[in-house]
Amino acid sequence: MYAIVEIAGQQFKVTKDQKLKVHRLEAEEGKVVELDRVLLVSNGGTVSVGTPTVDGARVAAQVMAHSKGDKVLVFHKKRRKGYKKLNGHRQYLTELQVLAILGKGEKAPAPITKRAPKPKAEAAEAAPKKAAVKKAAPKKEAAPKKAAAKKAPAKKAAPKKGGTKK
Repeated sequence: MYAIVEIAGQQFKVTKDQKLKVHRLEAEEGKVVELDRVLLVSNGGTVSVGTPTVDGARVAAQVMAHSKGDKVLVFHKKRRKGYKKLNGHRQYLTELQVLAILGKGEKAPAPITKRAPKPKAEAAEAAPKKAAVKKAAPKKEAAPKKAAAKKAPAKKAAPKKGGTKK
């Protein structure tokens, strides 16, 4: 099952559990957004095409993050005139995850919650145990160091004899 949806002036083909980046939307991270500008819905063999939108069809998506895209450089040059101009910008984006494609009267599913990261206390406890094992091992006594013998200065290379040109 897929749908074609218009989001912020652009059309996207979406399926369930798909992640996509769109122009910045005015919604908080973690909130569920219902997109009602559905232009086409395909459910297996059945295709519903809207005029311009499909009545009652919606797409539920969760806002995962707000970010910026890659830098786009815009360079202008007029040859033989000495005119060059370089501008750039980064587009503001919103990452969406499609939760479901809804028909008429269906309710949006609950938002996906992120798993809590493992507490760092467990990792901190494991580190001292390893250090204790290393300290418990007997240390080998090092042999006394001998004084290093002084090296004789290096001899300079004899200069090369230049050949005569005739």
